[in-house]
Amino acid sequence: MPTLIFVQPDGSRRTVQAQPGSSVMHAARLNDIQGIRAECGGECACSTCHCYVDTAWIDRVPPAKEDEAGLIEFAWQPREGSRLTCQLLMTEALDGLVLHLPERQL
Repeated sequence: MPTLIFVQPDGSRRTVQAQPGSSVMHAARLNDIQGIRAECGGECACSTCHCYVDTAWIDRVPPAKEDEAGLIEFAWQPREGSRLTCQLLMTEALDGLVLHLPERQL
């Protein structure tokens, strides 16, 4: 099963397993990752599951679709690599994906 590495703003890391085909948000919630509020439950209707894809992984994740890109504009401190975890689906190719969490979610 592929793994995800969540990096908190203080630099602490937590590695969790993620079912292929499930969203990164789902894996985060199942594993009580702090910083992923996901208020809309994964419907791509808010930006409270915002994360920053590690620079080493940016070119390896699929690009954001238009609806996700529009919501990222409302996330706290969006930047290159900003994504919504509800829109990132796990695959074996993303095994070891590193995601940095923002200091807060709006």
